[in-house]
Amino acid sequence: EVQLQAFGGGLVQPGGSLRLSCEASGVRFGSYVMKWLRQAPGKGTEWVSGINSLGDVTKYADSVKGRFTISRDNAKNTLYLQMNNLKSEDSAVYYCAVANLMWGTVHRYRGQGTLVTVSS
Repeated sequence: EVQLQAFGGGLVQPGGSLRLSCEASGVRFGSYVMKWLRQAPGKGTEWVSGINSLGDVTKYADSVKGRFTISRDNAKNTLYLQMNNLKSEDSAVYYCAVANLMWGTVHRYRGQGTLVTVSS
């Protein structure tokens, strides 16, 4: 059974930072593209960022480029998202996902998300 558990969310003020983590099990983590998706209340799923299996190629949505950094540690089966200079529009539930492509919302498996709230 594939399990993807994201954590690290919380309440942060605009301009603040958070680091999300996602621990994977039941899947050959190092063989897959991984991505972060998010869903704000009342909105559809949005692609945030993707990283290739080796961790040396990354892609970002324009809305987060220059502020977010995706990374992975294949030895620990863990995916990360460093989020800096957070804005209110970044508030959403963030999900990690196993995928074939770094772009877009299509994925093979998605875990339970972690809530990020950016508010003063």
